[in-house]
Amino acid sequence: MKRVCVGRIGAPHGVRGEVKLWPFTADPLAIAQYGELTTADGARGFEIEALRPAGDCMVARLKGIRDRDAAEALRNVELFVPRDRLPAIESSDEFYYTDLVGLPAFDLSGHALGTILAVHNFGAGDLLELKPASGGDTVFVPFTDQAVPNIDVSAGRVVIDLEGQA
Repeated sequence: MKRVCVGRIGAPHGVRGEVKLWPFTADPLAIAQYGELTTADGARGFEIEALRPAGDCMVARLKGIRDRDAAEALRNVELFVPRDRLPAIESSDEFYYTDLVGLPAFDLSGHALGTILAVHNFGAGDLLELKPASGGDTVFVPFTDQAVPNIDVSAGRVVIDLEGQA
């Protein structure tokens, strides 16, 4: 079952077990609608009892977390849901980043470049991590309209313009 990271728990907020929460969803409040959220290994689950905006993040009360020490123990825990729990995509030009992972990438001439391993954002914009078809180290491609002019999830392919990366 494919799982998607939809948020990350931050520092405790106050002394009653609330935590700062950084949702990775288009609508930050939507994270509370996905049901149980689990850790990366699926070993622990969390239910959001309450959620409210607070500056650059959200503040969440998680079921069973009632004090600052318990909240502190959750710092930096990433939260996942099964892919099938996310809302359906209604447009052919929209997709979830997770749907790109594993897709083959081609240049403008149709030659195989490699396979998409991940989508990252280190603070300066999204990057595709590409495992080259020729082997060797992975490379990063800016995830821009110029560098990635065509994404067709239903056809299972991504087109990368090697000249459009500048």
